[in-house]
Amino acid sequence: MPNASTRPKRGRRHRRTPREDPARNELVSRSLESAQQCLFNQDYGTAFVHYLLVLNLAPVLKDFAKESFRFTLFKWADELDSLGRIQDLFDCYEQALELFPVDEVIVNSMGEHLFRMGFRDEAAGHFHKALKIKPDFPEARENFYRVANWLVERWHFLMLNDRRRNQKYQQAIQKAVVGGCCSVLDIGTGTGILGMCAKKAGAAEVYACELSKTMYELACEVVAANGMKGSIKILHLKSLDMEVPKDIPKRVSLVVTETVDAGLFGEGIIESLIHAWHHLLLPPQNALDQSRGPSQTGRVIPAGATVFGMAVESLEIRRHHRLCVSEVGSLSVAGAGELHSPVSCSSDADDSMEPYTTERLSRLPGGYKALTQPFRALDIDFNNVEELEGLSSRPVQRVHLPVTQEGKLDALAVWFQLHLDQDSCLSTGPQEDTCWEQAIYPIQRPHNLTLRPGDELIVEVSCNEAYLRLCSVAVARDGREFSLDKHPHPQAPSDPFPTRNPEAELCSALAGLQTDQSRPADSCMMECFEIALLNNQNYHRSFEAALAKLVDRLKAARRGPDPRPGEPSSDGPPDPNDPFYVLDVSEGFSVLSLMAASQGRVKAYSSVEKSQHQEVLRRLAAANGIPGEALEFWLNHVEDEQAVLQRPSREKLWSAIILDCVETCGLIRQKLMEKASLARCLLEDGGRIFPERMVLYGMLVESETLLQESAVQGREPTLGFDIAPFINQFTVPVHVFLDFSTLECRRLSGSMELFVLDLMNTNNNYTNREVKVQATSSGRVTAVPFWYQIHLDEAISVSTFSQDSHWKQAAVVLAQPLEVRAGEWVCLAVQLQKSSISISARIVKEAGPLPMDSTGPSTP
Repeated sequence: MPNASTRPKRGRRHRRTPREDPARNELVSRSLESAQQCLFNQDYGTAFVHYLLVLNLAPVLKDFAKESFRFTLFKWADELDSLGRIQDLFDCYEQALELFPVDEVIVNSMGEHLFRMGFRDEAAGHFHKALKIKPDFPEARENFYRVANWLVERWHFLMLNDRRRNQKYQQAIQKAVVGGCCSVLDIGTGTGILGMCAKKAGAAEVYACELSKTMYELACEVVAANGMKGSIKILHLKSLDMEVPKDIPKRVSLVVTETVDAGLFGEGIIESLIHAWHHLLLPPQNALDQSRGPSQTGRVIPAGATVFGMAVESLEIRRHHRLCVSEVGSLSVAGAGELHSPVSCSSDADDSMEPYTTERLSRLPGGYKALTQPFRALDIDFNNVEELEGLSSRPVQRVHLPVTQEGKLDALAVWFQLHLDQDSCLSTGPQEDTCWEQAIYPIQRPHNLTLRPGDELIVEVSCNEAYLRLCSVAVARDGREFSLDKHPHPQAPSDPFPTRNPEAELCSALAGLQTDQSRPADSCMMECFEIALLNNQNYHRSFEAALAKLVDRLKAARRGPDPRPGEPSSDGPPDPNDPFYVLDVSEGFSVLSLMAASQGRVKAYSSVEKSQHQEVLRRLAAANGIPGEALEFWLNHVEDEQAVLQRPSREKLWSAIILDCVETCGLIRQKLMEKASLARCLLEDGGRIFPERMVLYGMLVESETLLQESAVQGREPTLGFDIAPFINQFTVPVHVFLDFSTLECRRLSGSMELFVLDLMNTNNNYTNREVKVQATSSGRVTAVPFWYQIHLDEAISVSTFSQDSHWKQAAVVLAQPLEVRAGEWVCLAVQLQKSSISISARIVKEAGPLPMDSTGPSTP
């Protein structure tokens, strides 16, 4: 107790200064010196051990040694990562965090390693912790936004905002519970909304399971916030691992789930329902035995599904899945071999390939054309376990589809009706106002097959390994049928049906297809964005022209003026026959190095990493008469893949360095400006970085779609349940992979220049800028979509917002929509930190001059 002693107070005694320990001090001094020497010698592991000893013995040195310790940790962690010593890597971070528990840089760095290794939940926790330590830490904020897109994909927001979908599920669940289903299991609960619907309907027992740690924790918070913490048991488990009575006390009478994807079976609903019927659900209702009521029998919501499909023509799908051009720039691609996307249902597709991708057909740039009427591909009863178990062994179904419109066969589009019960269903069709996309089965071959009315497209439907598979296998024309699921002969025409008589067409088609079902030896798989890049003709022509201009200019500079008669020669310009060195550090597959090599007297280096991709470049070089020694692969010369940007040799500098500046999703690549700063130091006189400058453009829009895809809009769409505050923690203000040309929106202004990034001159750059734009229409500004004009030199540029662009666009969704009237001026505060863009908006009275920002000029 305070002041309980009766002893008189004495004056405060001065604490004695601790006695110096000379031996300890000597050890600290020597270890610190050793750490610095090891750091100088790039012996990072030994340096790290010495720093640990120093900082544990002398914590007073933490502030002094923090920067060096961080640098050592990060370098040593990179070495451990490259050696595959993952546990040692994380042990080092744990030791570092014991010394610096609230160091946001170390916390964020550990999160980056976790994310790269696939531990997304744990990574998100570290990024979130770093932001709590320092809310304005740009690297942690950018990392958190990126991992949030993985953990809580945007379809969560769309689905929760889909009031019609939520109401139909609620009605079906309420009907089942009122009808006697008293115990409920929600498989893949997500936010817990379906389980809460069951409890609200009066279910006596409600259980829910969720595999994702992030979503499990979120569901627990949501259920507690809605007053159901003790009445819904949430399990952090995959349903396949659940047992009775270990996890739930007895079998349940109702399973509710929406573990379906655009292709219906892709999230494992078949396997989970088979397991549920055998281990978690009561036996189903038997038509011959009506003595057991609903509480004594089991059922599933949804009760079943019907799958539909149709053949479509779509340039957007085509250019992402097969090569559509004969030349890339001036390079012939005839020698490239067969290039294909990783999406195929053909008979020779291997395990690395996906059977389908997804698109929202209503928002495809350029639209689509239906070549056939929709057809019924498959029916499935989720309440019949024998039918579920027999799905994969069903015989392959051949469907004959009459062609109704002429067009190129690019894909089969698939959607489904989800039958919640006998009275209610949900459709994911392309004409529906739904949160769902459609499954797309692209046609890889034959290239440019044109169908016309009167033809029949023959499609095979199967469910191999619980994936729905659709494959266009044959075409019937004028009473004759031939196979499509074969590889084109190298000399075959691209369209087996050119415009001529039917007999000649058939002979040409048969001659142009190999009977061997295996892929040819020169086949190479590329990502969809890499194929779209190859199909971007304007991009490659622009790069080729800019490279040619630079090389011509450098050649002229090397030749120099002819010496006057009688003047002695000097050690002036370098030998005109010396090669020019060009480095392409583009991400993924790129032919820009080959274009540089084709200019003559150029030694080009490609950073293409995959051996298959390197072989494609070698084949292209040989086919285009480019000497093999003119092209090399840079990563074969670099010991540390993290240090790609360095001199071509000790005596040489680069004539050009090609940087990949924009991600396919529409964002600036991470660490772009740091790479540009290093690249400038590696250029010879007159050398250039490509691109030299980027201009960011944007526009004011009103878009309910972007709001719906970015955050849950209050309680109304979620049936009154309080879910928005919890899931909206994962709201990301920048919406990526946007097709602005088909976005449902009202444009409230013209396009305006938002920001300039000068990669050749850092003095022209800034981090903050204010831009004034006049509203051309009245409305609510909800977002600012943006794109880039990429300037290769002073005269040549390419846009990321063009019809043939392989890039998508992005948009900043404002934290609060801004009401504007036509003619009013809006001030946009644009900030670029690292590669993260943020924009805020406010109304200003008139278009006067804006104040200069302390970090740089307000206008470029």
